[in-house]
Amino acid sequence: MTIHFVGIDPETDEDGCPTVWVDPDTEDLLVQSYRADEETTAACDALSPARAPIPPGETVIRIPARMIPILRKACDELDPGVR
Repeated sequence: MTIHFVGIDPETDEDGCPTVWVDPDTEDLLVQSYRADEETTAACDALSPARAPIPPGETVIRIPARMIPILRKACDELDPGVR
């Protein structure tokens, strides 16, 4: 498995910080971030197009806005038109 590190929260304190990687084999983004609180998760459940609760094994994560450039970089790394 070949996973590429893309970036870490620029305001990191080096302890459990939001991080982004890409898997070029599957073209998946891998994201470590903060688990959303119960109120946010309930709001997401209520707005789900399938009107189904978030299934076991999945969760809602909150990615700080300051990480948008890192997510763009990760998407560009996987976009064949940008490579």
